[in-house]
Amino acid sequence: MIYTGTETRMSMNMSLPKLKISRLDLEVNWLSKIMFIVMMTLALLIVFFKGFWGNWGIDYFRQVLLLCSIIPISVKINLDLAKLYHSKCI
Repeated sequence: MIYTGTETRMSMNMSLPKLKISRLDLEVNWLSKIMFIVMMTLALLIVFFKGFWGNWGIDYFRQVLLLCSIIPISVKINLDLAKLYHSKCI
C-alpha cells in the first residue's frame, strides 16, 4: 500500500508541538489579568467620582499610569530567574 497526501509520515508530523506551561505560570498569568481588570476599574471609579466634565479621557489615562504599579512585572521575572537557577543546579 502506498500512502500519499495527508497520510504520509511527513505530513502527519507537521502538527505544532504542544506547549508545556507549569501551573505556577498559569496562576501568575491569571492573577496578572485579574489585577489588570482591578486597575482599570479603580481608574474608572476615580474618574467617575471626580466627574466626567472636561477632558476625562486624559484623566483616566493619568489614573491608569498612577495605578500601574499594582501589577508586579517583577514577579514574572523573578519566577523565570528562579527556574533558570534551579535548572542549572539540577
